[in-house]
Amino acid sequence: MSTRSGKSEREAGHLMVLTIGYVVIALLLSTVVAAASAIYIEHKKLLSMADGASVAAADSYSLGQVDSSGETPSAVLNSGRVRSVTESYLSQNGAHSRFDQLAVAPGTGSPDSTTAEVVLSAVAHPPVVSFLLPGGVPIEARSTARSRLTR
Repeated sequence: MSTRSGKSEREAGHLMVLTIGYVVIALLLSTVVAAASAIYIEHKKLLSMADGASVAAADSYSLGQVDSSGETPSAVLNSGRVRSVTESYLSQNGAHSRFDQLAVAPGTGSPDSTTAEVVLSAVAHPPVVSFLLPGGVPIEARSTARSRLTR
């Protein structure tokens, strides 16, 4: 009987090591999930801001020339105007205080004079693991909008 009780005391020590190991793995996994979720949410916020900016930029059209009396005028966009309206939209909504290193990326403009394309970039800082990523994680959001004139 003494053999059996000595064996269970030794196993109790192994069980404690396994329990501690599983707790550490669970904590690491939850930390990674929390960091990934925070970056995902930050990206969705940036995408929402890009959507609003692209709609505002698409509404800054000028009327195109109509050759004949039967045609309807078209909405014409200018890349410089799209970029300036985007920057104005961001400053009016306080976006620079909500996002770290927010910038209007080079792809912003109107590639075909009918579509407003807005590209925003920022840096997300995940919680808990920020000491591993002191510079943060760069994120980018792209949104397009088009104005169409109808009767």
